[in-house]
Amino acid sequence: METVWTQQGSREEWSSRKTLLGWGLMGILLLGLTLVFSVLLFYTFHSCGPRMQDTESFSLLLIPPSDGLGEGVSILYIFSSSHPIPTGPCESPRCLELVASYLTSGNASALPCTDFFNFVCGNLTSGWTKESKNILQVLKEKNQNRLRRMLEASVPWPPDSAQGKTVRFYKACMDTDAIDASGTEPFTQVIEELGGWSISGNWTLPDFNHTLKILMSQYGSFPFFKAYLKPQPSFPHIPVIQIDQPEFQIPFRPDQKNYTEILRAYLSYLQQLGTLLGGDQNVVLEHASVSISITSKLFLAAKPLDQRKREGKLFQETTIAQLQVPGFWKGDKKNREVAPSVDWLSCLRATFSPVTLSSSQSIIVHDLEYIRGMSQVIGQTPTDRYRDYLQSHMILGLVSKLIPALDSHFQNAQRNLSQKLQEQTGQSPITISFPRWKKCIEETGTFFEPTLGAMFVQETFDQRSQDTATQFFSEIQNALSKHLKKLPWMDEKSRREVQAKLSQLKGEIGAPKELLKSNPAKQDYQDINFGPSFLQTFLSCSQSLRERTMRSVLETPHSHSWKVPPWEVKAYYSISDNVVVFPAGLLQPPIFCPDYPSAVNFGAAGSMMAHELMHIFNQYLVPGGCPACDISTLHGELLCLQQHYESFSLPAGSTFNSSHTLLKNAADIGAVVIAMQAYRNWQQTHKGETILPSLGLGPYQLFYQSYAQSMCGSPNLQDSQDLHSPPVLRVHGLLSTIPTFAKVFSCPHGTPMNPGSHCQLW
Repeated sequence: METVWTQQGSREEWSSRKTLLGWGLMGILLLGLTLVFSVLLFYTFHSCGPRMQDTESFSLLLIPPSDGLGEGVSILYIFSSSHPIPTGPCESPRCLELVASYLTSGNASALPCTDFFNFVCGNLTSGWTKESKNILQVLKEKNQNRLRRMLEASVPWPPDSAQGKTVRFYKACMDTDAIDASGTEPFTQVIEELGGWSISGNWTLPDFNHTLKILMSQYGSFPFFKAYLKPQPSFPHIPVIQIDQPEFQIPFRPDQKNYTEILRAYLSYLQQLGTLLGGDQNVVLEHASVSISITSKLFLAAKPLDQRKREGKLFQETTIAQLQVPGFWKGDKKNREVAPSVDWLSCLRATFSPVTLSSSQSIIVHDLEYIRGMSQVIGQTPTDRYRDYLQSHMILGLVSKLIPALDSHFQNAQRNLSQKLQEQTGQSPITISFPRWKKCIEETGTFFEPTLGAMFVQETFDQRSQDTATQFFSEIQNALSKHLKKLPWMDEKSRREVQAKLSQLKGEIGAPKELLKSNPAKQDYQDINFGPSFLQTFLSCSQSLRERTMRSVLETPHSHSWKVPPWEVKAYYSISDNVVVFPAGLLQPPIFCPDYPSAVNFGAAGSMMAHELMHIFNQYLVPGGCPACDISTLHGELLCLQQHYESFSLPAGSTFNSSHTLLKNAADIGAVVIAMQAYRNWQQTHKGETILPSLGLGPYQLFYQSYAQSMCGSPNLQDSQDLHSPPVLRVHGLLSTIPTFAKVFSCPHGTPMNPGSHCQLW
């Protein structure tokens, strides 16, 4: 601030005081200089080397004195920067924990402008192993441990309350001594209800559709197809029965690597299940072999989802009659009976009771060709012996589904299968969470999600966290809305379409609104019976869940239903509902905390929020998706992006296909650009910013540090089906194409993190 001095009075008065005022003035000036340079030294001390280049720039100008000031000196302190002004270090316990984590994981000897991933995450070659985990995996395990502590805490919940039943189920699941003591008797009772089983006695030749109807309606088991009630994809989104492929436990493709060994492992597994239930080993082997043959034929009849998308056959509206009754199938003489082997009306009536169904009921079939092929597999050999094999196939499938509720012998059999598949394929399609408490938390979450979710949110995501995260999301949304005007490749019509989606977009944060508003004690689960065996309790919970789900679909107007529980760490954007979801389990330290500096929250959580919003652009980035756009500019920038990512070398063991991950790469870059802009906007209305102590990082540098920290992970953890680039590329490929990063870290032109040119898609 410039200070203007004026002097009124005679020259004589000034002369008589000249000496005294001169010394006083010099003292004031020296004090001022001391304060200014103290500030300078403070920032310099905390910004040694290139790590503090985004701190505030300031200058001292010496102004010659006016004639009336004699020998004095004026000082003009100019504080000229748009950068946030640190108000001091954040020394809350949460911040200190984060500092310790940053210091432990990073590599101080790495140069940010050469290898920022190493600088933040540590050395890939020496610090990461196959056992290493990324940030989200670590956070997921923390959330699981929180749930465990809640369920095992000695809280005296009323036994019939929602919390009481939730905890009671978990403890029953954990009581493996009682489960083992029950042996196979509980499941033997189930077999008798299904009409018996030839390989374990009490056998009467059953009716195929009678067994199928009981499996679907009472046990929620769908061995040949999946049937569920869900709003139809198109307006007016009324609930409709939908038929789809079943969930195949094992992919039986003959061209698969180690196909023979996989078949042997699965055959051995089914044989073990049958013998545990009292069957003769040789008889079980025969039935298990036919069951595998049936599964293989069903799998080959199913079309992959990607293929159905390309062919425009995602679903087809039809009626129950058209699936079964002759003469109904649109004049197609060859396929008048699409799937006559199944008594569709009887099975669907039992499954969706009390919904009234008739043969003219409209339904949606997702893969009509699979349904036709499935019917042929079922009816290919209409003999008593083949019906016997079909019964075995259905019972063996039910055993696998109910293994979490059976004794340790069955669980060991499934664990052995999982290990063998891991050895043969590198990954296991069967997910078994061990130790036991993880599996029990998974099952408890399945049956009691509303109550367990409310308990989790109450403990880990208070109102302050909710409000802060909501404000941050609003900033991200507004920043993207403003940034639309800066996209030179997008035409005005497309820009208005995106703007409309953004303005109508719903952000759901923490947990579903109805869960946050409701009292979890109201979820009394009156229809759940805790039986003498855990299997009976498990089956009662399954039936209760199916009925609650169906009531919810029928009674509630169409609205978005969360695809993840509140304790999960996965955010997502629903295109059909235009809703973006950020569960409370994700918005936890070290990703998000209200105590953190805003730079940390915007860098990690803010970038994740923006990443989901960037998926709105996906339809415009694919070939032919935006015909009115400046195609030349758009394709040029996408090609630039693809070539840019391909220019980086990757650690051994990592896989990458630049065209395969192009849309995710584009979303990553756009997300960080938008999150940084949102952070800048935030600073304009929220003056001052704390920093993390001991790191020597300015606010903008801390933003990029936080983003990169959320990406830390070993390339060995990369799923072959993952559409994201390996972690190191999500840091280097992204940040090296953002000029602001190079500026705040003072990266010289031509260094890996500041290449000669930058792609400008966003």
